[in-house]
Amino acid sequence: MPLIRMHADNLDARNTEFAQQPLERPVFLNSVPKSGTHLLRNVMRMFVPVEQHYPAAFIQHPILAQHRKAFDAEMPKLSWGHLLFSDLSAIALKGVRHILLVRDPYDWVIARARFFLSDTFQANLEHLKKDAVSVEDMLNMMIFGIPGKAPTLSEIYTHNAVSWLGTGIHLVRYEELAAHCSEPDTLEAHAYFARLADAAGIGALPEDWRDRVRVGADRGQSGTARENLAGRSLSFPATLPDTQKRLVDYAAPGLRTLLGYGTGPV
Repeated sequence: MPLIRMHADNLDARNTEFAQQPLERPVFLNSVPKSGTHLLRNVMRMFVPVEQHYPAAFIQHPILAQHRKAFDAEMPKLSWGHLLFSDLSAIALKGVRHILLVRDPYDWVIARARFFLSDTFQANLEHLKKDAVSVEDMLNMMIFGIPGKAPTLSEIYTHNAVSWLGTGIHLVRYEELAAHCSEPDTLEAHAYFARLADAAGIGALPEDWRDRVRVGADRGQSGTARENLAGRSLSFPATLPDTQKRLVDYAAPGLRTLLGYGTGPV
């Protein structure tokens, strides 16, 4: 697995500022890589006692067997990772409250490209850094993959998101999560986080839930937030160019609609 270098946060200490109710069932925060994983994780950490967090590993398929205890019903924990759909992961997550985070594939392409070219991400892509390729080249590699080095957009979304649909997961879209984290003083935000708390088995939202959200959503606490990435070079556009949008639709037809983006039935 690639090496990701991040600074430590102080959220465990901040957690103690709030009264916590213990989990009665394990909770797993699953996500498509580069979909705002740290935002969801850090917010949810503010609603669960620190002793019930599972910080031993960012759980992924290659290390699933070593971390099955994260899903032990007798000792409920809040854990997180990028766990693709398989027979072993389905067995491991049986009875676990499963929250799945996704991101609009159009925006995901840019986020993934930006992350891959940062010094925060260290893998076998060093040859692409220092402006070795154009922005458009890099975006296309994120869509169609790099042979032997990086999977395609379609492969990642198929195994990390689409295959989990219809299995009892609670789907979270990054854009909605981020919007409600930035404006928690709305009725819509209250309803949104009430549904999220229910999905996680936390129960009714505590009176100080807005404060918890603000603490967890602090971008300074996320080592993978855009402004905290080290060593970036290329300047990526704020939105995906029209040609690359068409390429996403070609590479993964129907994906955005299936996840609740674009038009058509969800």
